[in-house]
Amino acid sequence: MILDVHGRPAYAYTGGKPFDPALPTAVFIHGAEHDHSVWALQTRYFAHHGFGVLAVDLPGHHRSRGPALRDIGAMADWLAALLDAAGVARAFCAGHSMGSLIALDFAARYPERATHLALLATAAPMTVSDALLDAAANREPEAIAMVNQWSHSTFAAKPSCPGPGFWLHGMNQRLMERVAATGEPRLFHTDFSACNAWTEGIARAAQVRCPVRLIVGQRDAMTPPRAARPLADAFARAGVAIDTVTLDAGHALMTEQPDATLDALFTFASRPTTNA
Repeated sequence: MILDVHGRPAYAYTGGKPFDPALPTAVFIHGAEHDHSVWALQTRYFAHHGFGVLAVDLPGHHRSRGPALRDIGAMADWLAALLDAAGVARAFCAGHSMGSLIALDFAARYPERATHLALLATAAPMTVSDALLDAAANREPEAIAMVNQWSHSTFAAKPSCPGPGFWLHGMNQRLMERVAATGEPRLFHTDFSACNAWTEGIARAAQVRCPVRLIVGQRDAMTPPRAARPLADAFARAGVAIDTVTLDAGHALMTEQPDATLDALFTFASRPTTNA
């Protein structure tokens, strides 16, 4: 599905069904140097079980026209504009890694528009090492290899993708290479710099008014579970309904534990909510 957002085409995958804004809407936001396809094993279920699905490509990532946005706040505002273009007033928002920061900022800036907020593999702050920033700026294949290695908890995670012939490491590497090839130069560095520079997480948590679920990987080497605790504490102090689901996975939750991730997302998104 192509939408016009700020005069530029923006792509959102709809889970294999035509998007219907009259249904409850579920929005899925990918992380650095990725695209909508990281949610493939969850979004189709949502789309066939009562939700309208918008799994976005952020600007400059694969099918959405650039330039890539350089700060988390601008991405959150872009998400609000995309919902406007789709005719959606309120949505369940799920974000992974960098996408979790965008989802959090969106829910804080537009509290009346978020019904539920699911943050996967998140951290506050989400600092990026100097070594990775340098590799992303100057040696992108090396940065892709580093992130690909750190994203997976094992060489052959099980149950992982439910079918023969799937290799999680190879799939993730090719996805990042494809996004890099179709995007602008130094896209990985642009994304990581946005994560590294965003320090508003704790303050933003206090502005959220919808229920929140944190979904963390027990063996996540990039955003370990302890990195999400400051956010959980901030939500609790603000009186936000918050819970945490811990999965036996690394950073790539959606592919290492697709069914468990889906269950954590769908049961949460289906809860009644009274926020308005």
